[in-house]
Amino acid sequence: MTAPVGLPSARAASALDRRDCLAGIVTDMTVRVLGVDACKAGWVGILLHGEQVSACFGVTIAELVAVAEAAGPVAVVGIDIPVGLPDRGRRAADVLARTQAGPRWASIFMTPVRTALEAEGHAEAIRRNREVAAEGVSAQAYGLRSKILDVDSWVRGQGRRVVEVHPELSFAAMAGGPLASGKTTWAGSEQRRALLAGAGLNLVGELGPAGQLARVDDVLDAAAAAWSARRVADGVAVCVPAEPEFFSDGLPAAIWT
Repeated sequence: MTAPVGLPSARAASALDRRDCLAGIVTDMTVRVLGVDACKAGWVGILLHGEQVSACFGVTIAELVAVAEAAGPVAVVGIDIPVGLPDRGRRAADVLARTQAGPRWASIFMTPVRTALEAEGHAEAIRRNREVAAEGVSAQAYGLRSKILDVDSWVRGQGRRVVEVHPELSFAAMAGGPLASGKTTWAGSEQRRALLAGAGLNLVGELGPAGQLARVDDVLDAAAAAWSARRVADGVAVCVPAEPEFFSDGLPAAIWT
């Protein structure tokens, strides 16, 4: 992992981050990290650079990262999409993440096998997945097919660290346990805003194209992904499983918080 960098101030940090500060973690204000979430129009990103928080948008993941890097390179990208596609069966990351998510478990779908994602129709995807994973493919998972394949083709050969995250696990880590309210409810939105603000991620203003093209919960999820990306850069993040799995694509499959 990279050297510890980029924590918010102790006053703004969560209880966990305060302990990290007391342990001697040093802030490097030059490191930039990006949290990414899919939205209907493409991808929304929240960029952290020291104490600065900004938003960006791209139709493809490559376009989004290019926009984010207009003012400087990004060291870590945390993205809410599967990285590392299984050849058969379930990924341990998805199974363990569902357990950690508690009442929010349904927000974590089982990643289809690669051949199912390559199918041109949902029915064919279900058939292929049942052959090697003994279960079908949810409409949610197949609906993200183009986004998953977009990242799968982009992530190879990146000159930066790219990690998979899941916002519900990130928010649970901030709060000390899974959130009771869903992200699309008023209560859930307010809980997530408060947690982000407590971690030094204050989202203010209209946020440009990202604020116009992405839903509120997409922006909040991207911010949670950025929080996890910053922890990866700091060297304090953890993942499930504790040791990433590897499939035929050679990509490490694990979810980081």
